[in-house]
This record gives sequence, C-alpha cells and structure tokens, in this order.
Amino acid sequence: MKNVGKTFVALACAAALLVGVPATPAAAAPVPLPAFDVPPAGANDYQCRPQRKQRPVILVHGTFGDQKSLLDPLSAALVDAGYCVFSFDYGNRATGPIEDSAQELKRYTRRVLRATGAKKVSMVGHSQGGMMPRYYLKFLGGAKRVDDLVGIAPSNHGTEYTSESGPGALLNPAVQYLCYACVQQGSGSRFLTSLNAGDETPGRVSYTQIITRYDQVVVPATNGYLAPGRRTTNVAVQDVCPHDPSEHLMIPTSKTTIALVLDALGHRGPARPRRVTCGS
Repeated sequence: MKNVGKTFVALACAAALLVGVPATPAAAAPVPLPAFDVPPAGANDYQCRPQRKQRPVILVHGTFGDQKSLLDPLSAALVDAGYCVFSFDYGNRATGPIEDSAQELKRYTRRVLRATGAKKVSMVGHSQGGMMPRYYLKFLGGAKRVDDLVGIAPSNHGTEYTSESGPGALLNPAVQYLCYACVQQGSGSRFLTSLNAGDETPGRVSYTQIITRYDQVVVPATNGYLAPGRRTTNVAVQDVCPHDPSEHLMIPTSKTTIALVLDALGHRGPARPRRVTCGS
C-alpha cells in the first residue's frame, strides 16, 4: 500500500513539475502508462450471479490508478457481503480524455450485464472514478443501467489545487500532454461546466458522495458534493467518525467509507449516515 501511495504521488508531482517544460506538439501521442490488469480482492468472477435484490458492483479507479490500487479492502468487503464485484483499467490509467473513459465504462458495463444477466449495475468510484460515471449517466444513456452511484472523494466540481509553480498549473500545455484528464478536473473547466449544467443527478439513480475533510487533492473537499435532492446524500467520513484520519488516497480503505458504501448498496436510495456507526 505504501508503494501505491508513493507511485501516485510521484506521478502527480511529475505532472506538476512539467509546468515549466515547453509544450509538446499536439500531434504527439500521450505518454503510455503501464496497466497491470490485476483485479482487486475477489473481483472479476464472470461466473458470479447476483443474489436476490443485489446489483453487480463495478469499482472505478481514479487518476493514475488502476483497478486494484487502493480498492482491495472495499472489494473484499463487498464480496464478503455477497456482491458480484467487477473492476477494470481504463483511459491510460485515467489520464486520457474523460469522455473516452466514459465510453470504455459503457462498454464494460455491457459486458458485466451480459455476464451476470442483471438489468442494472451499481458503481462505486474513487476520485475521477466517482465523477466520470456521471458523464456515462448523463450523456451516454447510463442512467437506465445504473441503480446506485457512490463517489468516494469524487471530483464532481473539480479541484482548485495549484502546485508551487503558481496559479493555473493544471492549464499548462505540458500537464495537458501528460494528463489530459487532470486539466478537465480543474474547477471551472469546460468539461465540468458541461457535466454540471442543469440536473447534476439525472435519472432514477441514487447518488452518494463520501468525502474527507482532509482531502488534499480535491480542494475544497466539498467540491465532491452534488446538488441536494431526495436521491442524493453528501457526507464526510468525519460526520460519522470525527477522528477518521483518511485523506484523498486512503479514503477508499477507510472502514467508515466501506460502511457507508455497504449502506448505500444495501438499501433503497442513497446512504443514510444515521444508519452507520463509527467503527462499523
């Protein structure tokens, strides 16, 4: 787990350090990043059949991540609860255009539905993985195929974070070359302006956003929240467990987060924090 964190930080720092590098020609191919194609604990059993009233669950990783990194405890907990769990690598480790990644999610969802015979899936995503499925729901017909969407520290309204190189670091062409999705996740980006225009929670999907007040990537952390509504829950892990130390990287492994995810998937509608006790 420590190595995963170091890898994420190293890649993120590399993007920031490129701010001072001249832009690479637009025609050049993006930097290819390795995909290990290793599923998280207990996931990707395509012979699995959902139990009654349960939906297959697709786990969606975040920027610079992969289908296994940071998701093992969550996947294991869902499998132990009887869920059929699936996960996949996408978007050159989620650095490519988010619209393309959403198309990959659409194709993968079709694969899971065919394999399991289910009519709908639920999705649980970390960081970009909590926000990107909303593009699938809003623009690619996914609202008819998804029951619950749970975002863990999702970048729904982007981040105002800038590196020590100064304001606007995410807009530098060199950063865009390395991680186009990073630019798209800047607050006020054209992509997010379009995604959040009008109804932020379309369809009959239940939306749960779980954030941490110690988020150092999605800044401010409340940018992970969506517009309030009957099918929407916005909650910080510290609302349930005040001393939960989780920050952006570790929040998917938090027992509080996992309890909230299980609550969201195990009941009609989004998670209800009052049903979750600290340490559960």
